Amino acid sequence: MYMRKRIVAGNWKMNTDLETGRKLAAELMTLLREKPAPEQVGVAIAPPFTHLSDIRQVIDPDRICLAAQNCSWEASGAYTGEVSASMLKSAGVMAVLVGHSERRTYFHEGNSILARKVDEVLKKGMRPVFCFGEVLEERNAGIQNQVVETQLKEGVFHLAAADFGRIILAYEPVWAIGTGVVATPDQAQEMHHFVRSLVAARYGSEVADETTILYGGSCKSSNAAELFSKPDVDGGLIGGASLDAAEFHRIIHCF
Repeated sequence: MYMRKRIVAGNWKMNTDLETGRKLAAELMTLLREKPAPEQVGVAIAPPFTHLSDIRQVIDPDRICLAAQNCSWEASGAYTGEVSASMLKSAGVMAVLVGHSERRTYFHEGNSILARKVDEVLKKGMRPVFCFGEVLEERNAGIQNQVVETQLKEGVFHLAAADFGRIILAYEPVWAIGTGVVATPDQAQEMHHFVRSLVAARYGSEVADETTILYGGSCKSSNAAELFSKPDVDGGLIGGASLDAAEFHRIIHCF
């Protein structure tokens, strides 16, 4: 029996206005009522901050987990433009993306800041989806394992085992995001297996076996089934394909 939770999570990024977002969420809900997600498969969506409260009214939390794309590492205070974990919690958010490659690249968020974000999300009772992965130059140099190991050690391996057990990991081969290039299923499996071995070395094999590791690199319905068939790939963090409810629903059913 497959014990780890499988998850398909949609990251809408900076897309949709409020009305379009409501319609997208409502369409996905209709599809999931007509054809529910397979057993042991969780579904999550991460709309823009401005949509969260409205979309909370549209979705059934038993079918779709409401997630946020980011949060502040501070609990409150004079941080104009930031959104705290407690604010997200009050809007019905249950999970928060931390360390997405675009946050690392465009906003220069380093592992020490991301570790603080992870702590803040956990403190407020939500689940961090911790993103990590190498860029093309690092992959070409053959140092992808070292890069990923550092990101995990500095970002989440400070946690006690009980807190780490609430983490969802998401491997993002940055060279395969928005480029049309997809890591082969074997490349994805190789990295996911390596990550699970790191978790086992830090927390033990039981925790490692229960850790959900998502693949986040240009995943769509045409390649999801092969990716999800790999033993250490537990689902996907979906970008552009999550903006099409029918396509996202097809990916959910690729297990």
